[in-house]
Amino acid sequence: MAHVVLRHRDIPNLNQFDVYKKNGGFSAFKNAVKKMQPTEVTDVVKNSGLRGRGGAGFPTGMKWSFIDNKNWPHYVVANADESEPGTFKDREIMESNPFQFLEGLALCSYAVAANVAYIYLRGEFWQLAAFLDEKIAEMEEAGLLGNKILGTDYSLKIYTHLGAGAYICGEETALLESLEGKRGQPRVRPPFPPTFGLYGKPTIINNVETFANVPMILANGADWYKSMGTADSSGVKVFSLSGRVRRPGNYELPFGATFRELIYGEKNGAGVQDARQVKALMPAGASSSLIVVNGDDKILDTPMDYASVRTLGSELGSASVIVIDDTVSIDWVINKTIHFFKHESCGKCTPCREGTYWMQNIVHRIHGGDGKQGDVDLLLNVAKQMQGKCLCALGDFSAMAVVTGIERFKGDFDKVVKV
Repeated sequence: MAHVVLRHRDIPNLNQFDVYKKNGGFSAFKNAVKKMQPTEVTDVVKNSGLRGRGGAGFPTGMKWSFIDNKNWPHYVVANADESEPGTFKDREIMESNPFQFLEGLALCSYAVAANVAYIYLRGEFWQLAAFLDEKIAEMEEAGLLGNKILGTDYSLKIYTHLGAGAYICGEETALLESLEGKRGQPRVRPPFPPTFGLYGKPTIINNVETFANVPMILANGADWYKSMGTADSSGVKVFSLSGRVRRPGNYELPFGATFRELIYGEKNGAGVQDARQVKALMPAGASSSLIVVNGDDKILDTPMDYASVRTLGSELGSASVIVIDDTVSIDWVINKTIHFFKHESCGKCTPCREGTYWMQNIVHRIHGGDGKQGDVDLLLNVAKQMQGKCLCALGDFSAMAVVTGIERFKGDFDKVVKV
C-alpha cells in the first residue's frame, strides 16, 4: 500500500519543489483557490472523517466550521511543537515531505479565509525552521503564496516561529500565549481558539500530521480517504514506535491495524528485543495510561483506533506507542515520566504545580529503595487528587501512568518498598 503522509518513502527527493510538483503537488490547492468556495473545502475535509492527529482526535472539518465569521482577521496555526516523549513523526514529515504539510496548511487557511498562518516549532527545531523558510520562499517564488495567489483575490503569508523548548506549549492556548510573546501558560477555556485565539481573533490550530493529510483528501476525495481505516477512525495514522522493540521508528498504517502488526510485523517493529514478552504498552507516549499485556493475545490483537484503545482503559492520543517488556519494572517507568512532567509543569495552577512536585519526591523515594508501603498509597492518593482539577491536560497526563501503574502493576511496587 502506497503511503499517504510518508510519501517520501515511496518517492525519492520529495522534499524538492520540482519533485513534489511533478508528483501531483499543489494540484489540490490550485483547484481549491480557483474553483472551490472556502466552505466547500471544509465540507470535503469534514466528510472525509479526518480527525486531529495531535492527540485529542477532534474532527478536523468540524473544528474548521467553528471559525467565527463575525470577527476578523482569521489566523491558522500549525502546532509543530512536537515534545511528547515517544512522539517523533512530525519532524520526519517536515524534513522529508514539507510541501505536502505546507500545502495542507495553505488549504486550511483558504478554507477559513485566513491570510496569515504561523508554524509554531519547538525551540530545538531551529535548523528545521530555516529549512521550512526556504520551502516557503520557493512557494512564494512560484506564486503559490503571497499576494493574489495564482491570479485570484486570495492572499496568504506563512511564517515560522520558534518556541523555547517548553512541553506545555504543545497545549494550544499556551502555544498562542507564547506566539503572542507572553509566558507560555494555558488559558482558561472557554472561549476556544476558533472564536478567541491568536491576538483575540478566530484561530484554527491543527497538528502537522493533520495538515499533511489534507492535500491527499482534496486530491482524491472524501470517499477515497474513508475507504481506509475504520468507521470511528478513517484514513491512515503515523505510529511512532519506541521502547523495547527491534526496529523503533515511524510506521504509517491504516487505523484498525493491530498492536501485533505494528510491533511484530517484519516491515514494522520486527518484534521485541531478545524475544522477551510484552509486559505493558503506553499507546500515547508518556501521557498514557498503562495497558496490561503480559503476553495476552487479545490485547495485542486489538485494533489501533480511538474507540478500540479506549476499551483497554487508555487513549490512542498521538499514537506514540512505547513497548515495555518483562525486564522493566513499572516503578522505573513512573519515575521517568514524573520527573519529566514535574520539569515541564508551567506552575500556573496549584494542583499540577504542587502535585507533580510531591509525586516526584515520593516516586524517587520508592524507586530508590527507601519507600514504604504507605508511600505507594500516598503516591496514588496524590495522583488521584490531581485528576480533573488542573487548568490543562498536563496535570491529568502526569497522573495517568501513576494511577494505572500502581493499580494494574501492584506487584512491581511491592517488590521495591520496605514492609
